[in-house]
Amino acid sequence: MTSGLWELVLKGIWTTVQLLVLSALLATVVSFVVGIARTHRRWIVRFLAGFYTEVFRGTSALVMIFWVFFVLPVAFGWQLVPLWAGTLALGLTYGAYGSEIVRGALGAVDPAQQEGGVALSFTPWQRMRLILLPQAVPEMIPPFCNLLVELLKGTALVSVMGMGDLTFSANLVRLALQQSAEIYTYILLIYFVIAFTLTRLMRGLEKKLKAGIGKGPASTESKREQTVGVGGGVA
Repeated sequence: MTSGLWELVLKGIWTTVQLLVLSALLATVVSFVVGIARTHRRWIVRFLAGFYTEVFRGTSALVMIFWVFFVLPVAFGWQLVPLWAGTLALGLTYGAYGSEIVRGALGAVDPAQQEGGVALSFTPWQRMRLILLPQAVPEMIPPFCNLLVELLKGTALVSVMGMGDLTFSANLVRLALQQSAEIYTYILLIYFVIAFTLTRLMRGLEKKLKAGIGKGPASTESKREQTVGVGGGVA
């Protein structure tokens, strides 16, 4: 490829990374707000959060992108640029899936922990912040990692808006060179490298968070050594 075509691909990679970061941030906020709301003691809050989750899980991300980009201008009279339209559509859609991860992780915390917070006269927010979330967040990381990789692959959908992401740029290069097999193979490898990098970063974050609550490898080894010491050695 010529330098100009390589520059087009690099711009596409940068656009994809921008979209991934922005939509992941929005999806994270939505996940925690809606996920926590689904555990609220008031039924109306749980109902609204559940309704949001079902609506966005039950609709296509591609159709949602079309709706945000083409219908919102007609309905409200203002047009989002493709980057922000993609961020809004993907962030709200994948945030609905993430909210179920948050709800499930919070529900998996030992009820005795919640009861201990009540015994200490903690407010609901204090119990959530000091007891539930520190134990639930490390368990959210593996499913959130999978969701992040799915979000990365979902960013390719914004090419339907003519946004110059990696997929859109690669298609332009393919048309210019008439080399479908080579170009699409390169793009698959680029997506794999980005996904693999994200996976390794999330695993590192998971280990760090689990170590902070005494579930990391270092803590396990320390407990093993203490057990051996108390038992007087291993036969």
